[in-house]
Amino acid sequence: MLQPAPAASADRRPATMHRIVREGGKGMRRRPLHAVLLAGLLLPLAMAVHAVEAIDDRGIRVELPRPPQRIVSLMPSLTETVCALGACERLVGVDDYSSWPPSVAALPHVGGLEDARVEAIVALQPDLVLVPLSSRALPRLQALHLPVLSLEPRTLRDVRRVLQVLGPVLQSGDPDTVWQDINREVQMAARTLPPRLRGMRVYVEVGSTPFAASEGSFIGELLMRLGAENIVPAALGPFPKLNPEFVVRADPQVIIVERTDAAGLRARPGWQGIEALRRNRVCALDPEQMNVLMRAGPRLGAAAHLLVDCLEGRLAAGGPGR
Repeated sequence: MLQPAPAASADRRPATMHRIVREGGKGMRRRPLHAVLLAGLLLPLAMAVHAVEAIDDRGIRVELPRPPQRIVSLMPSLTETVCALGACERLVGVDDYSSWPPSVAALPHVGGLEDARVEAIVALQPDLVLVPLSSRALPRLQALHLPVLSLEPRTLRDVRRVLQVLGPVLQSGDPDTVWQDINREVQMAARTLPPRLRGMRVYVEVGSTPFAASEGSFIGELLMRLGAENIVPAALGPFPKLNPEFVVRADPQVIIVERTDAAGLRARPGWQGIEALRRNRVCALDPEQMNVLMRAGPRLGAAAHLLVDCLEGRLAAGGPGR
């Protein structure tokens, strides 16, 4: 008597599926289940790690095997840009003047433009060093074959360009969104300046020798967007050293200077007759406010608001800024 074929047991399909997972399909050698699962988890990660490249301010194409994870920044504006792009946690060292965001204060500080401590940088084992063209350490960093990306923003266009270079290298953040935020803040600052103050002649001193911010600097560009007139022409360079007599002849209506230098302005020969001093239109910035103004990076919107405060006279007596 023929016996009916046995019905497929309920556990045969799971057993078969288990065997396929273990064996990786017909004709493949057996692999432990945990190894197959681990490979499945690691494959997407392996696919996500890929080489990145950029052309820096030297005109050199810099290639990295993967987005950098240990970054040393040797310029405050570059430090701030890395953080604005959401990669602050990858910084392992910064220059002595980087101070924003506050979290970078806890990082190793490795010197400045003139005195970067190369040995300390090497000890941090960076997979990328962000260094301005003007850094004296650049040739030595290159000679040691450290992965160097040289960037130095000096104009508003440069700020946008640096964002667009660093975003793809870091594989983090949205450079366009950061730039749009900066641009929106500058526009808002310009709208708040009363029409009667547009066209005012302004002198911005960035060093007591004196060095000044010209029309060709990012500070000069901000003043232009606000509707003010910079007394220092772009032809002299972004931050030229001036003969003090030049300022006397230009007769600015507003002077913007660091607080520690404000008291000595009247002692300079001929400066007592400058309109800004006669009318007490000297805007004295504290060190942190000066940092905001002097860094060509993501806080330029805040810098524009500071300039408006100066033009309106709110900081002439050392009042709080934005």
